[in-house]
Amino acid sequence: MQQKSINLARLSLNQATIDQWDARAAIEGCMRAGIPSIGLWRDKVARTGLAKTARMVHDTGIQVSSLCRGGWFPAATASERQTRIQDNFRAIEEAAELQTKVLVLVCGPAPDRDIHAARAMVEEALTQLLPVAHQYDISLGIEPLHPMYAADRSVITSLAEANQLVEKFNDSHLGVVIDTFHVWWDVAVYEQIARARNHILGFHISDWLVPLPDVLLGRGMMGDGVIELRKLRQAVDATGYSGPIEVEIFNQAIWDMPGDDVLELLKRRYLEHV
Repeated sequence: MQQKSINLARLSLNQATIDQWDARAAIEGCMRAGIPSIGLWRDKVARTGLAKTARMVHDTGIQVSSLCRGGWFPAATASERQTRIQDNFRAIEEAAELQTKVLVLVCGPAPDRDIHAARAMVEEALTQLLPVAHQYDISLGIEPLHPMYAADRSVITSLAEANQLVEKFNDSHLGVVIDTFHVWWDVAVYEQIARARNHILGFHISDWLVPLPDVLLGRGMMGDGVIELRKLRQAVDATGYSGPIEVEIFNQAIWDMPGDDVLELLKRRYLEHV
């Protein structure tokens, strides 16, 4: 595959990468660093205030590449499942106020041992959410997670499964978010990226460290691990996706660094490895 150069125009800071910063600090940090986009998290937006964060987005002109997270659909009772769907309705409204087009869905684990039933709950939730997504013109991005998270974070554990869901609904407001940390290992990853043509809503990057220091907080800075990041990015680009590339790293050692230092390192590694 022919290599294609990249610059900072598509770079986005996923807010989780600098966990110590609230929404204001993260937006201001991106402005200082010349990073044009940010992926926001609902809990951090709530602490700053939705209206206040939306005003900062408007006043600074920074692009919000996505809002995370919606989802978490399966639950033991019908009433709890409906409560979670109502929360996703609010998430769609928040995404619209923040002027992003993408709500990232981490679909959630099974409430018991029945993973098949939990996957059916995900489908049922999407059926209810999509009319509201259309109303607000927000796209729902299913993010498949690495299989090691099947028990506690998501029953959607492969890009193939996410693609199958999207194809089943055949809805213009439903697509996939591809995260290198979650999909790099898959023997069919390039086939599935090609299959996702026309419904890729986001591309997230980090690296896989060896040994993995922690299941949740073990993501690495680009170039510190084993993922062929540039090859994956080129495959995503080949589908026609030209949107933001979010750096999303959960790692305590990175969280302990000064935020501005993280951004400078992030920019350098992005240009070198992505």
